[in-house]
Amino acid sequence: MLTKDRSFYRSFVRLALTLMLEQAVILSVNLLDNLMLGTYSESALAGVAAVNQIQFVFQQLVQAVTNTMIVLGSQYWGKKRLGEVRQLTSIGMRGGLIVAVLLFTAVSFFPQQTLSLFTNDAAISAEGVKYLNIIRFSYPFFALSRVMLGSMRIAQSVKIALKVSVISLVINAGINFLLISGNLGFPELGAVGAAIGTLTARVVECIVVTHQLFRKEKKLGMTPQDLRSADRVLTKDCLRVGAPIMVNACLWGFSNALQTMILGHLDKSAIAAQSISSTVFLLLKVTSVGAASAASIIIGQTIGEGKTAKIKEYSRTLQCLFLMIGAVLCAAMFLIRIPLLNVYRITDETRTLANAYMLIQSVVLFTMSYQMPVNTGIIRGGGDTRYSMILDLVSIWGIVIPISLLAAFVWHWSPIAVIICLNADQCFKCVPAFIRVNRYHWIKKLTRE
Repeated sequence: MLTKDRSFYRSFVRLALTLMLEQAVILSVNLLDNLMLGTYSESALAGVAAVNQIQFVFQQLVQAVTNTMIVLGSQYWGKKRLGEVRQLTSIGMRGGLIVAVLLFTAVSFFPQQTLSLFTNDAAISAEGVKYLNIIRFSYPFFALSRVMLGSMRIAQSVKIALKVSVISLVINAGINFLLISGNLGFPELGAVGAAIGTLTARVVECIVVTHQLFRKEKKLGMTPQDLRSADRVLTKDCLRVGAPIMVNACLWGFSNALQTMILGHLDKSAIAAQSISSTVFLLLKVTSVGAASAASIIIGQTIGEGKTAKIKEYSRTLQCLFLMIGAVLCAAMFLIRIPLLNVYRITDETRTLANAYMLIQSVVLFTMSYQMPVNTGIIRGGGDTRYSMILDLVSIWGIVIPISLLAAFVWHWSPIAVIICLNADQCFKCVPAFIRVNRYHWIKKLTRE
């Protein structure tokens, strides 16, 4: 039976919509960089794309730190224990900085070696190093901003995240316009100009978020003094709860890079078709990402409140909402494919492949919109952080990656078959997700009395 609690629907819609728009704007920043560099230099575009593979892994690790804080913090928030939430924010900021410093050190001492994992082209690597030498300074600012925004999500203060993302987009776009091609009398810096734009946006973003957290956010009541110490017991809890999330983030980040490598070895038409279809897919996917984040917060807070009956009621309702979201996204992808393809001036072969990819991704959006929010939203938000790690370890690294490698390089299957292999887990993970979530073994109280 679905819940009749109107406050639940209000909270879910408000959280999901805001987080969805935030993710869409963040994605638009990356798309804008690619678009502007694409009109400037192919080598610069490819070099920045290689660095973005490193960025993706870094962002996944920072997100893992933030998710750990949200999983624990939501339960403490439900118990109205704000002191622990403030302590978790302090621990999260330290964790985020550690990740940022480690990556900064690695790319500072081994820039060429790091980029060689993604490209062997000297010109592309040279452009990538120029971009990396500047963008590495943005890592601490990005990590701190994400953690602080995560702490405000626990308090359901999410509007600031969207505002900050828009500010970041505007700053990045403006500086890119001025410095990539040298408009309005500014120097022509190419990839360096794009890096300066992103770094500036990250610094401003961090300043705005810091001011919001310590000066304007009243529900959390955070002060700079809260950062002076980190409770040892809570730190141990973070390590225990967060270790599977961190491992899962590493697995996902590296698998994404490997999938990019597999697609990069297909023929030119297949690569172009994937580029066209993936842009729309990623923009639509942010809806499911927002739904998953909203579900995690709501479920965690309800567990903290000790309302076991409500947890099961909310879980059933959320599953129905996820299916509805999936149906809408599937229909949107299906309907938009023909008008979108008519915009591009591409060969008939590329058009046929892109159409096939988008049909496949229509199905993937439907199944993913159920299993991903269930696994990383309801179940992880409920305190079971090991389940998603084990599921991805088996499904992605035990099944999808090996079969996709064989399909692409040994069996030499068609590009369409390889794309199906790479996305297969988004479909078959629905079965374990449905079984696990409806047995309710994932409900775990992580708070200490």
